[in-house]
Amino acid sequence: MSLGLGWKLKDADEVAAGGVVAPDERLGWGKTVGLGAQHVVAMFGATFVFPLIMGLNAQLAIMMSGIATIIFLLIVQGKVPSYLGTSASFVGGVAAIRANGGDSKEVTGAILIAGIVLAIVGVIIHFAGSGFLHKALPPVVTGAVVMLIGFNLAPVVANIYWPQDQWVALLTMLFTIIVAVAFRGFIGRISVFLALIFGTLLSWILDKTAGPITSVLGGATEATEHLRWNTAGIGEASWFGFPPATTIAADGKEAVGWHFPTFSMAAILLVLPAVIALIAENTGHVKAVAEMTGHDLNPVMGKAIAGDGVGTAVASLFGGSPTTTYAENIGVMAATRVYSTAAYYVAALVALLFGLSPKFGALVSSVPGGVLGGITVVLYGMIGLLGAKIWKENGVDFANPINLVPVAAGIVIGIGDVKMKFSDSFTLSGIALGTIVAILAYHLAKAVAHRDLRDRADGTAIAVGDYTYGDSDGVDDLYQDGDPAAREREAGRRHNPGGPDSGRHRL
Repeated sequence: MSLGLGWKLKDADEVAAGGVVAPDERLGWGKTVGLGAQHVVAMFGATFVFPLIMGLNAQLAIMMSGIATIIFLLIVQGKVPSYLGTSASFVGGVAAIRANGGDSKEVTGAILIAGIVLAIVGVIIHFAGSGFLHKALPPVVTGAVVMLIGFNLAPVVANIYWPQDQWVALLTMLFTIIVAVAFRGFIGRISVFLALIFGTLLSWILDKTAGPITSVLGGATEATEHLRWNTAGIGEASWFGFPPATTIAADGKEAVGWHFPTFSMAAILLVLPAVIALIAENTGHVKAVAEMTGHDLNPVMGKAIAGDGVGTAVASLFGGSPTTTYAENIGVMAATRVYSTAAYYVAALVALLFGLSPKFGALVSSVPGGVLGGITVVLYGMIGLLGAKIWKENGVDFANPINLVPVAAGIVIGIGDVKMKFSDSFTLSGIALGTIVAILAYHLAKAVAHRDLRDRADGTAIAVGDYTYGDSDGVDDLYQDGDPAAREREAGRRHNPGGPDSGRHRL
């Protein structure tokens, strides 16, 4: 079995003339290292911001993201060039665990189980196809779960990060928006990373010119006078070594370093909805890579999902953060037309080196709370709106009450953090309860509805299958190799969008 490590050398002049570098090719090692560094910068901001938000060790998260990326590339046999950074889909569940008194060990234990579940789903998809998945989790439900995961986090911004320094938060938010919209290409894709630098430098300047600020730090109940950017821990940290036992996270609490997880059913139920989001996310990312490279990646779709699950499980086993494939790095490939997995191995090794520097860990852990407030208000909103994107791309019809009513209930329950207490030791709330309601109520509504409503309830697209469907332009851009019939059907749909082949498609 090939592991995808035998890259063919590609002529740089050919690439400069408009050629591409395929996943199984590479440029010279000098250029490959440069591209790997570019991928590190692209993933950098979100990969250490989300561990800080979840109260996990950012240095350890960077290190484990490198290990998870290598695991992923080996599982997909080098056919899907992707970097596995920290997943945002778990932030809401982790926040709920901590709000209920859970510690970092319970957090990583719940994430570990979610990773195993994701890996199992990937294996099933690989061997049995994805028809069962689409029936159980149609786009209307998947979009709802993604939406409530993002919007459920609004109180975290409002209560923890934004109040620490509202003006720095506001300016950082505006900077993030301006860079993301005004700059195209690589600069726009690293807007979060640039906003981190901008906000931190702004905090340092205000400390020097205006002096300390009085505000309520995360986790505290009373306002205290403090510097916006506390750099005391940076000077004390050593340059080389493993992540320390504890660091101080952005909310003012200790973030545990290396540790083994413990398991709590209540905590596990709070993060399991993230699996649904990761399936949708991985599917979309693999499809995007397939369209860019021109390769049929449907045969490895299940492996990609399983690879993300294994990466998440391994990372959390040692106290790291959950992982997912990163759209930022897909954007870098689109800009450079270099799809070589060799560059991702370089990026993974660079991440490992960063993970071996406690000074680097202290630096990223010192990011001011106000800066995180400005960034997370954008990121959390974007996570929520990804749910709407899933609805749009899959043609979900909200004039159909089967789609509208159950999902409306689930979203409000999830965002409003509605609770159902079953006993003194077991309560469902927020994301977990909202997800369960959205799924079960959808299938209940479909079971009791009239047949004409049932036939129109699943949308017009299927995310995973023998082909990939549901592009934003309403037509299919990816086919199985050597399937002229699919190409002919597609050509017919392009010339006759209202024709008989323009709606639902087989798996």
